[in-house]
Amino acid sequence: MRDIRIAAVIFNSPLTQTRNNLDRMETWVKAAQEQEAAIVCFPELNISGYSTHEDIKQTAEPIPGAASHHLWQMAQGHQIAILAGLVEKDETGRVFASHLAIAPNGISGVYRKIHIAPPERGIFSPGNTAPLFDIFGIKFGIQLCYDAHFPELSTRMAVDGAEVLFMPHASPRGTPSEKFNSWMRHLTARAFDNGLFVVACNQIGDNHKGLHFPGIAVVLGPDGEVLKKELKDEETMMVADLASDDLARVRTHRMRYFLPNRRPEIYVPQKGKDAA
Repeated sequence: MRDIRIAAVIFNSPLTQTRNNLDRMETWVKAAQEQEAAIVCFPELNISGYSTHEDIKQTAEPIPGAASHHLWQMAQGHQIAILAGLVEKDETGRVFASHLAIAPNGISGVYRKIHIAPPERGIFSPGNTAPLFDIFGIKFGIQLCYDAHFPELSTRMAVDGAEVLFMPHASPRGTPSEKFNSWMRHLTARAFDNGLFVVACNQIGDNHKGLHFPGIAVVLGPDGEVLKKELKDEETMMVADLASDDLARVRTHRMRYFLPNRRPEIYVPQKGKDAA
């Protein structure tokens, strides 16, 4: 990993206003580039808006498609990588909560949300792969909101080589402080247990469909400590530097880096009683 500056945007995403949401993104992409960020991350489904109602399917589009092409033009024009979310429809008609990773030279890949929260079932199909992305010298994974509650996914990504996990959210209800306290119950563990950076950001404000989001963004270091947080109750952007030395300090410490000492053969469910 090399030192890298990232930006995480707390973004308001009214439902079905895809074009308007895309246009407003450019302001933040430009601001991130002006602050010399290499990667700017937006919340889950920030392009289409978030909802668990059937009408969200009306916003679904293929990848590549109009939205991804627009994002690539932004990334190319500002020479920055963009992580952004939309409702994706595949060739069979299945609908996914997806997040694009777009570099200035094109689409690096797509993450489809693997763990579908109970209210989302019947709307979204689950993804079945846990890809990693390599852009500007860092290797990272993406997880969407509910995904972050499943430790196995973060460990899988870490074992595969992830140095950073971006965790875009569309997590409604509560105040910024309440949401921060909620995140600290599990996001710190994802960073600490796996010895990697975690970058999380959330939607904010009214989605025009009965949900209100409290925003917030946070960056956690490989030691599980909060490097930076933003709890303003307004659309804004947080910029943070991820230092390779911080990663090395944990990963070269024999007591603070746990992954090399895993025993995955023990974790596989066994039939019958364990052998003595």
